[in-house]
Amino acid sequence: MSINKESVEQIVQAVGGKENIAGATHCVTRLRFALRDEGKVDKDALENIDLVKGSFSANGQYQVVIGQGTVDKVYKEMVAMTGIGESSKQDVKDEAAKKLNPLQRAIKTLADIFIPILPAIVTAGLLMGINNILTGPGIFFDEKALVDVYPQWKDVASIINLIANTAFVFLPGLIGWSAVNRFGGSPLLGIVLGLMLVHPDLLNAWGYGSAEEIPTWNLFGLEVQKVGYQGQVLPVLIASYVLASIEKFLKKMIPDAFQLLLVAPIALLVTGLLSFIAIGPITFAIGNVITDAVVNIFGFAPILGGLIYGGLYAPLVITGMHHTFLAVDLQLIGSTGGTFLWPMVALSNIAQGSAALAMMFLLKDEKLKSLSVTSAVSAYLGVTEPAMFGVNLRYRFAFISAIIGSALAGALISVQGVKAPSIGVGGLPGFLSIFPQNWGAFFIGMAITLVVPFVLTFLFGKMRKAK
Repeated sequence: MSINKESVEQIVQAVGGKENIAGATHCVTRLRFALRDEGKVDKDALENIDLVKGSFSANGQYQVVIGQGTVDKVYKEMVAMTGIGESSKQDVKDEAAKKLNPLQRAIKTLADIFIPILPAIVTAGLLMGINNILTGPGIFFDEKALVDVYPQWKDVASIINLIANTAFVFLPGLIGWSAVNRFGGSPLLGIVLGLMLVHPDLLNAWGYGSAEEIPTWNLFGLEVQKVGYQGQVLPVLIASYVLASIEKFLKKMIPDAFQLLLVAPIALLVTGLLSFIAIGPITFAIGNVITDAVVNIFGFAPILGGLIYGGLYAPLVITGMHHTFLAVDLQLIGSTGGTFLWPMVALSNIAQGSAALAMMFLLKDEKLKSLSVTSAVSAYLGVTEPAMFGVNLRYRFAFISAIIGSALAGALISVQGVKAPSIGVGGLPGFLSIFPQNWGAFFIGMAITLVVPFVLTFLFGKMRKAK
């Protein structure tokens, strides 16, 4: 696709001109600007540009939705045209972070840690879904799994399961790499730290509750349990911060000639001792309290919990706070074997797509009609930004209709106890990551998010025109 230089220049002018751009980068679908003054943005002019599918401000960045593939070409043309120089993503993040309050910074930190490892987790979830289809009884045959009827597929399923489980078995290694990198330490040491917390010499965390005897170390009279932290999030997050802090401190104190010999061994040894003596046990207990609280809330009032989370997820996306729940999902999976939150995310994606699709039948403008269709397809496949920011938020009744459909579906699947053993691909393919025994209820939830947002958006749109 060729890029219209005039459209790129219009984007620059609409965000306040190159003088207003402190930094710029892009992700898969969006241009990301760190602007000196967001008040200078002409949002109406920006969203009337052919290349632009929507725009919004989040986490100190002004983000312009362009679309997958095209955004890279637009960014390169913009850099060549303005001479602003290609900013690194970290430069833009650092510039944007100056405008954030402490809560926003904490949320942004979690996002910075979990987003880089998300592809591995989503891939694992998709592969787990394929394994579920092969090994789940009653899907294709009465009370039998496909591998029971065709045993030649059993070892294939076993290998798929091994590949899928790797990301979750060694989850602390992934988090350690990303977190230590985010906190300014050496990513390689983060990997070692994470793998150290799930070392095979330790008692597996999943067998902790049923173990007859807990092995211990005797550290000068102090009894320390030899327990691993498989599937846990908080221990490796806090330990990563400690490791990065110690490493940075040592690099300031130790001469360059001795750093290779001293920094890493001291940092890992001190962090390792602190992890097993204090950080691990304390955060493990805190993680269990959080897990129990979330489970009890949904256990006590599943309809209310489903309505609230199903309805609020899309608004949380606007603020960026949805990233915090990825940590909760992973904690639930590690502690209970499944999450009841992520299935509602998949349904929220579908709801946004249905509302956007309904707008196609209401809009007259050919550009917006085309955007409604393409963004609906994108949302049905799990990417909601074009639908949410390009169409539904522009017409608030469409966004509200999507929220209503998502909330109703969330209430239904919460009552039915629908769970996912992993985080997978959102939207219509989301059923692959749901426990097969929950497919029936999940498919009903899918039907709700396909029909309710579409019908409500269409009716609200007709009523507005009638007025």
